[in-house]
Amino acid sequence: MNQRDADVIVVGSGFGGAVTACRLSQAGAKVLLLERGRRWTTATYPRAVDDPWLFDSRRPHKKNGWLDVRFFPKMIVAQGAGVGGGSLCYSSVLLQPDARVFDNGWPSQIRFQDLQQHYQLVSRMLGVRTIPEQQRTVRNRLLRQAADSSGYAERVFDTPLAINFDDDFQFDRQHPQAIDQVVAQRNPQGRWQGTCMHLGNCDIGCDVQAKNTLDLNYIASAENWGADVRPLHFVKAIVSENGGYRVDYRRIADNHSLTGSVRAPKVVLAAGSLGTTELLLRCRDELRTLPNLSSHLGARWSPNGNVLTPAIYADCEKVQQTTGPTISAGLDFTEGAGVGSSFVIEDDGFPNVLFNAIRAGSDRGWLSVAGWTWMEQVLRAQQNKNLLAGVMVWLGAGEDQGDGRLSLKSAWYAPWKKNLHLAWSPDSARTVVTNILKIHGELSQSTGGKLQIPRLWRWFHTMISVHPLGGCGMGDSPESSVVNHAGEVFGYPGLYVCDGAMIPKPIGLNPSMTIAALAERNAAILSRKG
Repeated sequence: MNQRDADVIVVGSGFGGAVTACRLSQAGAKVLLLERGRRWTTATYPRAVDDPWLFDSRRPHKKNGWLDVRFFPKMIVAQGAGVGGGSLCYSSVLLQPDARVFDNGWPSQIRFQDLQQHYQLVSRMLGVRTIPEQQRTVRNRLLRQAADSSGYAERVFDTPLAINFDDDFQFDRQHPQAIDQVVAQRNPQGRWQGTCMHLGNCDIGCDVQAKNTLDLNYIASAENWGADVRPLHFVKAIVSENGGYRVDYRRIADNHSLTGSVRAPKVVLAAGSLGTTELLLRCRDELRTLPNLSSHLGARWSPNGNVLTPAIYADCEKVQQTTGPTISAGLDFTEGAGVGSSFVIEDDGFPNVLFNAIRAGSDRGWLSVAGWTWMEQVLRAQQNKNLLAGVMVWLGAGEDQGDGRLSLKSAWYAPWKKNLHLAWSPDSARTVVTNILKIHGELSQSTGGKLQIPRLWRWFHTMISVHPLGGCGMGDSPESSVVNHAGEVFGYPGLYVCDGAMIPKPIGLNPSMTIAALAERNAAILSRKG
């Protein structure tokens, strides 16, 4: 093509886009990365009630906050929005599936053994390690006690985490969680990071940047190598022209948006399972800019068997919900023997919303600086006395049937407007959900907790997914898939998908590690192509 703004345009900056931008920049390509969300910092993380919490893909110029929550029949999907994608709001868990997951349903070129080198690259880049034994959270110990009481002790593991820990951290020191005590240093990419202070804010932005989010490593490295990262650029269309592609976007600025376009011979779509699939559906069915996309576009979508179940404990000290990394321990049922399904169980946490809101108020002048220093210690000491402190959230992720389908449909009241639609039946996940809930119940009962099966599932058979996969599944031909083993879209050379959308089947555990490893593999192939 004659006119180009970059060698490669990457759309989205999650585990697929960040890895791709980094490796292609290192290989000498001129990379332009377009991200729909903001570039978040410790000063702008949402904390107060009136902060920008939500992202609305229909009105991104009005709502461009932290979390994009989509509502479909029988399904709610939550995903991150910002430079770093899902790494901003995930729980830092990086699990590697076993070889069995790759035995079928994948392109013949994807082999478990070949992926090991790429898993290792991701692990090194993200500083993956488990929590130091002396820093195990109360929830971690509760899971271990529950497993021992229920006969599952041999299944317990500390989850691999992308978090920096100080091995010398002690809870018995004076004011152990005071932020002003953190010691920060530059990481290998030159970005300042601290070590974990057990503040419990992993999912809403680590106050001391101990969490190794993608903006601090892969994206930082890409920028060091010359990549141009542009936040608040919402891509609306991909147009095939002159042997390359034009990417049309809306740039969000000052509560409105401006249109623009950029061109490159290669485009990598990494906007997530929903974002990438919706964009390609619009290009095929609505805009007609990519009319020859596979008929399997939108198929094989999966919630990855996500189940979040609270258990209530009368003794709040038994849970201490808001202290420590969001997740740090799990139970491995992935082989399915004796439990009827393949899944993992993890000790999920959530932040102390009240504490964070009050602290945000102090930063905005509600309290004097001197007054806040005193109040912080009081609130820290009492933060596990809040109404939710005794709530233990058991997280499950398992292998459902992966037979959902995304498409564009018009509502009866607005026939001129097409929205993303998900056709998914609860029957697709009923078996794995039932088996996960059974284990959740055993773990709760054995430790004095009372399981509360979510009303959304019990009454309406509706799930919440934080691990959406599929929609642009990889395979061996366009007759069965959307992209090939390297993520290249069938029928459109130079157009790639590299995110959770390309995963062809549910993997039954946290998928970030696998998405990143496949991105490492795909980027290596793309680099060799030049």
